[in-house]
Amino acid sequence: MTSSRWLMIFASVSVLALGAAACGDDDESSGGGGGDLSGTIRIDGSSTVAPLSEAIAEEFESENSGVRVTVGTSGTGGGFEKFCAGETSISDASRAIEPDEEEACKKGGVEFEEVRVATDAMTVVVNPEIPVDCLTTDQLQAIWGPGSELSNWGEIPGLEEEFSEDLQLFGPGTDSGTFDYFTEEINGEEGASRKDYNNVGEDDNATVTGVSGASGGMGYFGFSFFQENEGNLKALEVDGGKGCVSPSAETAQNDEYVPLSRPLFIYPSGEALEEEAVKAFVDYYLDNVNNIAESVGYIPLTEEQLEASKSATAKLTE
Repeated sequence: MTSSRWLMIFASVSVLALGAAACGDDDESSGGGGGDLSGTIRIDGSSTVAPLSEAIAEEFESENSGVRVTVGTSGTGGGFEKFCAGETSISDASRAIEPDEEEACKKGGVEFEEVRVATDAMTVVVNPEIPVDCLTTDQLQAIWGPGSELSNWGEIPGLEEEFSEDLQLFGPGTDSGTFDYFTEEINGEEGASRKDYNNVGEDDNATVTGVSGASGGMGYFGFSFFQENEGNLKALEVDGGKGCVSPSAETAQNDEYVPLSRPLFIYPSGEALEEEAVKAFVDYYLDNVNNIAESVGYIPLTEEQLEASKSATAKLTE
């Protein structure tokens, strides 16, 4: 994680800490407290969701010194593999669990619920010197689709700007939920993508470096990474059929930014929630997620979405 992201998280959790202090000993309302809690909570999965889980984990640990929370970034698919094998308590995910993953959890005896924690505006970024501000979903498919041989910006069909520069593409690996979501929404099938791009795996910072350093660079990742690196990148507007729309908290929440706005999830296991520390952490997560989400680049849940998430968690503890 970059130093600037840690600074944002530190500032955010400091605000939460001050708020907790102002509330005195009202631990029940915050879902935290209980300084006698102990244990280790293992989280793995999406690199997009990880910074949010890390920020909340840091604040939770500050109030519960006997609990250690670890957050890995194996990608959404890699996270589910560990989760369904019983290796983790919670899985971070930037897409919904898939049928084969559900079957793996069933075989592993892992009960779970899908818990939405935020909304993301997946962002297509380019080198800031590129004189293009908007692409349609059809143009994005022409660039990123399987079998695409486009190698120059001047070859993009229907592009009005006269711009000739070699396309240099950067994107996540196949274990990434961001990869899954982008390929399904843009190319029409999950996992369908051209192969000759710079595969950065789960290292979104490598996309930042690659795109900002390449005169014809393009990539995609979560909105939070764009916000963190806005001075070095340009976010493209996307035309999903109703005109060009910029990625933002407002356009994602009101469903204007289509088709690249997406929900983000955590998946706690029923067995893990039987542990007092894990139950307290998940409650704390949902009680505090909207206080920190926007400050680290995520779009907070609506009241209705938040209540649905709390209800989903409650199902596992009934």
